[in-house]
Amino acid sequence: MTKKQNLFSFLKTLYFRVINHDIFGLAAQLSYFFLLSLFPLLITLFSIIPYLPVTEEDIIYFIQDFAPGNAIQFIQTNVTDIMSRQNGTILSLGIIGTLWSASNGMNAIVRAMNRAYNVKENRPFLIVRGLSVILTIAMIFIFLIALLLPVFGKHIGIYLFSKFGFTEQFLQIWNTLRWGVSSIILFIVFSFLYLFTPNKKIKCISAFRGAIFSTIGWMAVSIGFSFYVNHFANYTSTYGGLGAIIVLMIWFYLSGVILIMGGEINAILGEDDDRKHC
Repeated sequence: MTKKQNLFSFLKTLYFRVINHDIFGLAAQLSYFFLLSLFPLLITLFSIIPYLPVTEEDIIYFIQDFAPGNAIQFIQTNVTDIMSRQNGTILSLGIIGTLWSASNGMNAIVRAMNRAYNVKENRPFLIVRGLSVILTIAMIFIFLIALLLPVFGKHIGIYLFSKFGFTEQFLQIWNTLRWGVSSIILFIVFSFLYLFTPNKKIKCISAFRGAIFSTIGWMAVSIGFSFYVNHFANYTSTYGGLGAIIVLMIWFYLSGVILIMGGEINAILGEDDDRKHC
């Protein structure tokens, strides 16, 4: 087979998987669970902030590179309102319920990845749910690293460059470099998900291929959709106060499509590898 024939065969297989596995329907489910998980997850993050050298603005700044403007305002307003009503005990027993609720999105990803690999979930409910909670905690940890690296890197860079009077030049360079940092963090997150969520042993190289697609695809779709919403669409005039929620749901839906497509790509290429080694 030529490379052109292989590509056509791959795209044909991917198309039928999209239809047979109802990827767009699964993405709609994921967007619903992502929305339910968003605020518990952010509350957990914002609760940890006082113990770290980062601020609430750092989290919003990290998210706003990809999320549409209306969605960012909606997230910031609601999280600030929720946090203002909380007392100092949120990091005690309450965080367990928060993590359990936030793991709903991760649990949905587990089901989507199992369908991509055509495997049934035969693990006990508590094991699967516990795995979802652990993966959620791992995502929080990775997200915190993603916050700390840019914050420390920016402060160190400003300090060093200020010695030579190049502070403004550094800030311009940094705004470019932080996209590379974000890409690496996203690649790690996607690889982590593809490696551990399916009820099947996955090789690292198999997870990396889908992670590359998802990283590039998610950044492109997020930036493109954000540009469209900020410059062309006016969901507020159409949906009123629900406009920000609609924008957020569409963004989550597109993110779900990219995430599941990455899993399907891993599954297809993994099957090809198995056939070559038979």
